[in-house]
Formats: sequence, structure tokens, C-alpha cells
Amino acid sequence: MQTFPSDVLEELRLHLEDEKKKTQERISELTKQDPFSDPERANDNAASDSEANEESSHDRFEAMVEELNSRLGDIDAALARIANGTYGFCTSCQQMIDTDRLAILPTATLCLSCERKKQGA
Repeated sequence: MQTFPSDVLEELRLHLEDEKKKTQERISELTKQDPFSDPERANDNAASDSEANEESSHDRFEAMVEELNSRLGDIDAALARIANGTYGFCTSCQQMIDTDRLAILPTATLCLSCERKKQGA
């Protein structure tokens, strides 16, 4: 089985570790900005329009955090594949994923052909 050169994998690992750190920091920032994170909020007698605005903001923050948590999972999975030697191979057909695809999407788990089949194109 063909593998990526160790220096390339190390570079990818460092890049993914950096992305992981940035993603975790962004999740922390968003969590602090969420209007529902304020413990005093429960004691607040805000008007119903303020309450609706806070709820809408909360929903938006929650959706962004959910998306970032998904990205974090993808990064962790890619780091695990690097560690166990399976990085860069399609999880469906086991062929190498094109390096151009990995350069654009380093967390890719499918080759372009299998991705297209999955999408139904």
C-alpha cells in the first residue's frame, strides 16, 4: 500500500492541529457571546421583544457552534487517520485520494469518484 511521505504528513498534522486550536477557540468565543450563557438572564425581566431577539441570537450561536463541533470531529478523525497510517485513502474504495482534493479539503474521507456517487451525480 502506497503512503504519503512522512514530511508531508507531518506538515498536514501541524496544519490540522492549528485548525483544531482555532476551531476550539472560536467555539469558546461563540459560547461566551451566546445570550443564554449569562446566568443573570434567568432573573432578567426583559420585554418579550428582547426575549425573542435573545432566543433568535441563541439559535444562531447554537447552529454555528454545532457546525464548528462537526468540523472539530472531522479534524480529529483526520488526525487519527494520520496517526494510524490510513490518511489520504478513500474510506469507500481504499484508493488514494487526489492530493489536490486533500489540499483543498484536508479532512476528506472519500475520493472524488466516491463522493460523486454518494451525492448521486
